Amino acid sequence: MLKKLFSLILITSIAFFTYAQNVDSATVVKTKWQRTRVAKQVRLFRHHFDQKNLFAANENISFLEIKNTGRKAVFALGAEERELITTSNFGIRDTAIAAVNGNFFDVKNGGSVDFVKVKGNIINTNRLDKEGNRARHQQAAVVIDNGKISIKKWDGTADWETKLMEQNIMLNGPLLTYNDVDELLDTTSFTRLRHPRTCLGVKPNGRIILLTVDGRNEKSAGMSLHELGKLMKWLGCESAINFDGGGSTTLWVAGMPDSGVINYPTDNKKWDHEGQRKVANVVLVKKK
Repeated sequence: MLKKLFSLILITSIAFFTYAQNVDSATVVKTKWQRTRVAKQVRLFRHHFDQKNLFAANENISFLEIKNTGRKAVFALGAEERELITTSNFGIRDTAIAAVNGNFFDVKNGGSVDFVKVKGNIINTNRLDKEGNRARHQQAAVVIDNGKISIKKWDGTADWETKLMEQNIMLNGPLLTYNDVDELLDTTSFTRLRHPRTCLGVKPNGRIILLTVDGRNEKSAGMSLHELGKLMKWLGCESAINFDGGGSTTLWVAGMPDSGVINYPTDNKKWDHEGQRKVANVVLVKKK
């Protein structure tokens, strides 16, 4: 009897979970996003799910979709070896169209804790744990070649990133999906709990999505990495990589109101555009 009851509960739970996922998927696909033309080949999409209608929560999502052709709009990295500056100041300094925060960094001393190479110059190297192991955010990279950006997966070797031929490399992660195959995520609180998130995705047509999800506020809960991976797939991405999130999550677009900050950074604990955290590096979208 108990076995039958357990089986019934399990089947019911699976059916409910599947139903909920189908509802969330349809919600994203059918959403009427607020669209803004930022520049040639660059579009901004925004929507506030404010009826607890995505993952049973409020979620504020903003993303850029960019044609990844190396023409008109091109990708670049902005980085500092030690200094930390805001995402918007990176964008302004480098005369960019847009910018999102990059990889993980040393809050006290500045600089990235992950490998970064800009225009052929190594800015930062990986900081490994006591056993010499890589963090999950050192097991993939975004690379830029002639203004075109792509994602690469660590091959397991110790010096993998130094052998990559691209002149602009930023390790990041973890990978969520790679070539339409979901990556195995760990069970740490960083993965399981909801936080503000920044993510880059690649669609089958080559277009790139640079996305932020706000969090740590009743108006936007943030997402777990599992939820973020699902969202990127529902937006059409065949590969997706998580960036540094939390208080770092910032999407900046030149010429927009609120000093160009599109999302709601959390460091000032207010629902406004003023709470940017200083970061070590960014991904930039620039005019060619």
